[in-house]
Amino acid sequence: MAKIKLEYIWLDGYEPTQNLRSKTKVEEHENFKGTLEELGNWSFDGSSTKQAEGGSSDCLLVPVAIYPDPTRINGWLVMSEVMYADGTPHPSNGRATIDDDNDDFWFGFEQEYFIMDTKTQLPLGFPVGGYPAPQGMYYCSVGGKNTHGRKLVEEHADLCIAAGINFEGINQEVACGQWEFQLFAKGAKKAGDEIWVARYLLDRLTEKYGYYIEYHPKPLGDTDWNGSGMHANFSNEVLRTCGDQATYERICEAFRPVTAEHIAVYGAYNDQRLTGKHETASINDFSYGVSDRGCSIRIPLMTVQKGWKGWLEDRRPASNGDPYKIAARIIKTVKSAL
Repeated sequence: MAKIKLEYIWLDGYEPTQNLRSKTKVEEHENFKGTLEELGNWSFDGSSTKQAEGGSSDCLLVPVAIYPDPTRINGWLVMSEVMYADGTPHPSNGRATIDDDNDDFWFGFEQEYFIMDTKTQLPLGFPVGGYPAPQGMYYCSVGGKNTHGRKLVEEHADLCIAAGINFEGINQEVACGQWEFQLFAKGAKKAGDEIWVARYLLDRLTEKYGYYIEYHPKPLGDTDWNGSGMHANFSNEVLRTCGDQATYERICEAFRPVTAEHIAVYGAYNDQRLTGKHETASINDFSYGVSDRGCSIRIPLMTVQKGWKGWLEDRRPASNGDPYKIAARIIKTVKSAL
């Protein structure tokens, strides 16, 4: 028999942006294989996370995904859904709204973020009381003059890979102290699980560096610095195989009348980022185009070159958006066009 550490992770009920919460259960197991079937439900005090009242505060944690925890001996990361005591989904549970039980939808998320110094409350590379050199030289840069935070970013990548997350890449982004990582998964729920666990690993890693991660889509305000998004690359069987431009255009057009519904779940304060500047489309417009990063939805050039077989990229989701809710809304709209 061995004692194992199970880190149950969930999303709280704070608005407009939910936060990650977690706590550890130590259990004794013999030959633990790391499967969901070996895990039990747990509970927590929902009155402390804005998910219940004090008079009836228990909420359930139902495991939905498990990953090895590369930072702990006999440790496991357990992504969990929040349920009421009767087993019905809590309103904060965006995962339960995803209509993709057969994993027809594939998602690749590009998570941008700023690394912030806890002492200065500024992005790495920003001097106190001023600004670094204008953006332009930071994107995919190399060298200590323009590159800030690589040690943390590389360690985070290693942790995600060791945890078995389908981690696809990293790069420094356009603004100073801004980075991005990319994940891909076959199945919308799995894609959401992996983004949240990757965020959890990143946030926990900052504790030993004296940093924190800023997911606000425009943390530097109305300045000439890029904001942070979480571009959603998505496809289903139709998009991957149709070979028809008209089908692609019909699906894109299905997004136009429900623009407001998408923006409502694409992350708080996104109006500060979607201005029509800094590689964004205006939040008040809807557009799509081939290889156009100034559109709401980009049709990748590779999709066209493969004979209209591939995927689409929704460039509007903010860096602080919930991938569960984003995927659920995209799936609903795509299905409405078919």
